[in-house]
Amino acid sequence: MAWDFETDPEFQKQLDWVEDFTRNEIEPLDHVLESPYDVKSPGFIKLVRPLQQQVRDRGLWACHLGPDLGGQGYGQVKLALMNEIIGSARFGPVVFGAQAPDSGNAEILAHFGTAAQKERYLAPLLDNEIVSCFSLTEPQGGADPLMISTRAVRKGEEWVIDGEKWFSTNARFAEFFIVMAVTDPDAEQPHKRASMFIVPAESPGIEIVRNVGYGATMPTHAYVRFTDVAVPLDHMLGERGQGFVVAQTRLGGGRIHHAMRTIAKARRAFDQMCERVISRSTKNELLANKQMVQEKIADSWVELEQFRLLVLRTAWLIDKYQDYRKVRRDIAAVKAAMPKLLHDIASRALHLHGSIGLSDEMPFMHWVTESYFLALADGPTEVHKVTVARQVLRDYTATSDLFPSYHLPRLRAEAVARYGQDPEILEAAL
Repeated sequence: MAWDFETDPEFQKQLDWVEDFTRNEIEPLDHVLESPYDVKSPGFIKLVRPLQQQVRDRGLWACHLGPDLGGQGYGQVKLALMNEIIGSARFGPVVFGAQAPDSGNAEILAHFGTAAQKERYLAPLLDNEIVSCFSLTEPQGGADPLMISTRAVRKGEEWVIDGEKWFSTNARFAEFFIVMAVTDPDAEQPHKRASMFIVPAESPGIEIVRNVGYGATMPTHAYVRFTDVAVPLDHMLGERGQGFVVAQTRLGGGRIHHAMRTIAKARRAFDQMCERVISRSTKNELLANKQMVQEKIADSWVELEQFRLLVLRTAWLIDKYQDYRKVRRDIAAVKAAMPKLLHDIASRALHLHGSIGLSDEMPFMHWVTESYFLALADGPTEVHKVTVARQVLRDYTATSDLFPSYHLPRLRAEAVARYGQDPEILEAAL
């Protein structure tokens, strides 16, 4: 039997280094650089590249990847313990070579890419020489991939793509897009109508209509229009009609990694809340001594610890089964719980800071806004709750009897039949 809540001492040393490195070297970057994805800017080259080299020297670069791709092949539990630290800084993931959407796109290329595709796109992506864009969502379709209207039509030795995509993250910096488009509109099975393509950013016909931001973030989520964009036949990822399979390869891991990094943000908000209430007085009394404040502290601590345990258990299950499909319920549960956790803790921290908590001199308004982003990214919360319910209910069996299987008169009759008719026992139980 194995049941442990401790971290291996040797790996704990690595985590201690990661925490110190993140706090003292990476977090300051958030205040002097704008985007973690502008990898060709002078500031990025001067300040971020040396830190990335330190991570490489430490053997912690892109740990989600296997050794054949330059990583450590860490399981999800180890990744969770790392991400709940580096997720506190905007530049944390990119310094460790684990930033979304590039990490998910790299996973797609590793699973479905040809040798030529890997050489041209995967190798520089893994080295963070370039960044990428995952372009799936559309203006008219929202979160429903079956509503995709972007078409890819084969013409000779090319696929020609026409359509519009919405909220395509980092399009303005990307060297290539991974685009889902309908190739087989008449396929009997709706989930086999779309295919996935690698589209080089320099391809004629790609137009960034506008970049959209949220909260205090730099506008990098693009409204993109594809007009007669031609890509070679060998730029399809996977087989024709396999677009949904390709997409799901990245989404399962992406959702759990989002959750890991959300723990870091929620913990930052919690720590700042705690410092505030033991430092600030009102009505001749510390905020920390007010019972309604103590309730906020207690609720936040309990919710954070509950969520962290759910994330770690889900990570452990992924490591155990090595199959996202077998952990679909748990990943959906993590995704559904994640936005509320960040929203509630950040909101309490904001409130306890008063007017400065509302201002752009504190991070709380951005975190509250980001909680709504998390409730939509990779599928809305409602969809994941439906998934949890469906997966849970599969383990139960309906009764065809008039009364429930747990009807007390029925259970009593069964107990009497099992243990006999001893009057003394029956009288004592009544």
